[in-house]
Amino acid sequence: MELHQVRYFLAVASTLNFTRAAEQCNVTQPALTKGVQKLEQELGGQLIYRERQLTQLTDLGKEVLPMLERTLASAEAVRRRAQEFQRKDVAPLKIGLAPSISASLVLDPIAEIAKFVPGLHVELREGAAKKLVDLLLEGEINVAMVGDVQDVPARIDDWSLFEERYVVVLAPTHRLANRPSIGIDDLRETILLERADCDVAPKIQKSYFPESPPQLGHCSGHDLHLQHMAAAGLGVILAPEHMPRLPTLKTIPLEGNLVSREVRLLAVQGRRYSPALDAFVKVARLRDWSVEASDRGVPHAAVPVVSRAPA
Repeated sequence: MELHQVRYFLAVASTLNFTRAAEQCNVTQPALTKGVQKLEQELGGQLIYRERQLTQLTDLGKEVLPMLERTLASAEAVRRRAQEFQRKDVAPLKIGLAPSISASLVLDPIAEIAKFVPGLHVELREGAAKKLVDLLLEGEINVAMVGDVQDVPARIDDWSLFEERYVVVLAPTHRLANRPSIGIDDLRETILLERADCDVAPKIQKSYFPESPPQLGHCSGHDLHLQHMAAAGLGVILAPEHMPRLPTLKTIPLEGNLVSREVRLLAVQGRRYSPALDAFVKVARLRDWSVEASDRGVPHAAVPVVSRAPA
């Protein structure tokens, strides 16, 4: 099946006139007719019924019309995208985010690099840290922001961006809402809302519940779902302090600040950086991330850490 044959058929289908269809396609009428006939031969049936001045689609023609319209539209979209890529009108950047990393962290860096990277097109992908490492190595994403991750392959560059605590997020009506801080004993008597694939869950278990598991309530893979449940009084959330929260919720520090984590930037060593990726890595590494927590009303800001990986 040739695309020009599909185009000829669609022109006839829209005009129901071979002469006007040939003019629309800028070909001779015999060439258009021959193209439609070859398409009919390939599909194994007549697509257009033509008798004297009457031209109309057959039942088969009506059946395949929407599919051929999508085929042509997809082919033209591919061609346009390829042309844009060759002209560098599109600068794709695929960023992976671990489940506990809010997309709010990358918004300002994206806005900053968009000023000097024309055609920036960002795609955000969420996944567990190990899965994001696999996607990096496979070339499915360009860069990833993760929390705690074990056994990073040697092929991955790993930069520490900042360190942050975990805090308690709860409704103002919760019995612990008026505490200046929340202790271990309070947590052990409180229902916790569980974040699926939380990279800090083992550390929370070890620090606060070494002998017995916490009282887990509902679970979700989305922070906003958990926040609505917390606002409804169904439990409390242990969340990174940078996480944006609903205005109806409160944030309270944990006594002793026993749980914290580093937010880290990952990229594959040795691969040629696109302008978009190069700009994002530079902006992310030079950024003062300490404002991320304080801008959201958390009692203490995140603490910047020095990158341990070479430039």
